[in-house]
Amino acid sequence: MKGIGKLGLIAICRLLVLPTWIAYRLEALFVDPDKAFHGASQAMSLWPGLLGEYARREFYRLTLEACSDDCCLSFGTILSKRGARIGRRVYVGTRCTLGLVTLEDDVLLASNVDVLSGGAQHRFDDLDTPVREQGGTFTRVTVGADTWIGNHAVVLADVGRRCVIGSGAVVTKPVPDESIAVGMPARPVGRRGERTPGKVGE
Repeated sequence: MKGIGKLGLIAICRLLVLPTWIAYRLEALFVDPDKAFHGASQAMSLWPGLLGEYARREFYRLTLEACSDDCCLSFGTILSKRGARIGRRVYVGTRCTLGLVTLEDDVLLASNVDVLSGGAQHRFDDLDTPVREQGGTFTRVTVGADTWIGNHAVVLADVGRRCVIGSGAVVTKPVPDESIAVGMPARPVGRRGERTPGKVGE
C-alpha cells in the first residue's frame, strides 16, 4: 500500500506542476529559455513540505537535462540553468542556488550552498564598461559522487568524488577525490578515512 500511495502522490504532483511547465514553455518562446526557466524555478522553490519536494522533482524531471526520480531538492532551492544534471539519491538542502552543475550520485548539499556556473561569470577588466555589460563565461561545475558540502559553502570549481567540503568554504580550484577541504579559499586539510568524523572544522 505504501508503494501505491507514493506512486499516486507522484502522479498528482506531475499534474500539479503541468501549469508551471506550460507557462515556462510559453515564456521561453519569447525570452531567453534559461531566464524563463529561472523564473519557473523560483516559483517551484516556494512549495513547502513533502508535497513541495515531490513537485519540484517532477518539474525538474520535465525540464532539466537530467534529473533522477529519487533526488530531493528542498524548499527555497533555485536552479538557473536547464543544463543542470541531478544524479540518483542526491539531497539538496534548503535555500541552495545551483547553476550549470552536475551533481553525481549520492551528493549531499547542506542548506544555503551555492554551486555556481564557474568563477568567470562576470568580466570586470574594462573600467570604461559597466560590469553588467561585459559578459562572462558559464562553465559546468561537477560535484563528484558521495561528496558532502557543508552549510554556506560556495563552489566555483569541480569537486572530486567522496569529498567533504567544510561549512563556509569557497572552492575556487578543483578539489581532488577523497579530500577534506575547508577555508576561503578552500584548501585540502586531509583525506577521507584519515580524520575523525565530525572534525572538519578543526
